[in-house]
Amino acid sequence: MKTPKPDTVIATAGRDPEANHGIINPPVYHASTVVFPTVAALHASQKQRDPKKTRYGRYGTPTTFALEEAVAALDGGYQAITVGSGVAAISAVLQAFVQSGDHLLVADSVYGPTRRLADSLRRFGITTTYYDPGIGGGIARLIQPTTRLIFMESPGSLTFEMQDVPAIVAAARAANVKTAIDNTWATPLYFRPLAHGVDVTLLSATKYIGGHSDLMMGLITTTEEAYLPVRRTVDDMGATAGPDDCYLALRGFRTLSVRLERHQKNALTLARWLRERPEVARVLHPALPEVPGHTLWRRDFTGASGLFAIELKPVPDSAVAAMLDGLELFGMGYSWGGFESLILPTNPKPLRTAVPWTAAGPLVRIHAGLEDPEDLITDLERGFVRLHDAAKRGGS
Repeated sequence: MKTPKPDTVIATAGRDPEANHGIINPPVYHASTVVFPTVAALHASQKQRDPKKTRYGRYGTPTTFALEEAVAALDGGYQAITVGSGVAAISAVLQAFVQSGDHLLVADSVYGPTRRLADSLRRFGITTTYYDPGIGGGIARLIQPTTRLIFMESPGSLTFEMQDVPAIVAAARAANVKTAIDNTWATPLYFRPLAHGVDVTLLSATKYIGGHSDLMMGLITTTEEAYLPVRRTVDDMGATAGPDDCYLALRGFRTLSVRLERHQKNALTLARWLRERPEVARVLHPALPEVPGHTLWRRDFTGASGLFAIELKPVPDSAVAAMLDGLELFGMGYSWGGFESLILPTNPKPLRTAVPWTAAGPLVRIHAGLEDPEDLITDLERGFVRLHDAAKRGGS
């Protein structure tokens, strides 16, 4: 059979009904202790380190392995690794390739906890340089003799700046530097970093893989060469994902394609409506042709998710609060990727060092859920009325 297309992989990978009495979904194995029939088998389990062999609950069970197999197939990677959260995935990848005296390069637009984790490595003698997300192949001039890893996120989940991933990878390979990327926004359905030469790709499965706002998990997929350093780091961290969460993630994985199609459609409907609003200075969504980075998105990605941002024209914070506080369909919360729409006021300025964030107006991040887009537009329209009323009161 020829190589299956992504939708087929999503529906079939990680399934083995014959091993489970004909049952389509793998059962949930709750396990800590695993017993062995002989001393030889016990010792062999420690030496082989087979990623699909159960030897202790912390290293995974058949439920874990089914999810990892499915995700690795969609990512086009050697192996996938489950951990307890997206931040655990980031932490494991950052630590896997560096030691005291080494240097990291991290995109200035990364997720806030990624920056905190990179900064925390200073106490171990590891230095970090934050780079302009738009640097492309110019990153070569920032690579030092001690640089061991370049960590990307494209687009960034607050400002949605795109990166030229192949150009960065080419510069890294020329200097024998490993590359990693946070691919939570696109998922491997819409962007496959490993196919562009990246060594390690990770995501927060809490978001679109789970899709229902009811689990915490991170997923890491690697090349064969990068697998053992990451696997050993995860094992040493004890960053276990529970079997029930693995089951939920695998269930969410099966509907990833149909959900992301709707998230994308709703987000673009909202983005196109918002760019015509007089209150909006600009819409930050890489799938819009006028947005910087669109050319890179169109070249490398096959789709877009439901997360984007808008920069409002300057108004008092109280006006933004009035707009958001009264929304009925948009909840305010720090996550995204679930079935529900979310909205959040954000401020990237404290999180930038390489390229200051200089937007004049407030930034609002939107996650388009699975609701009817006309209802979402109506909710936002009423919010803009409240924004105007509050702005008038503030100026009187």
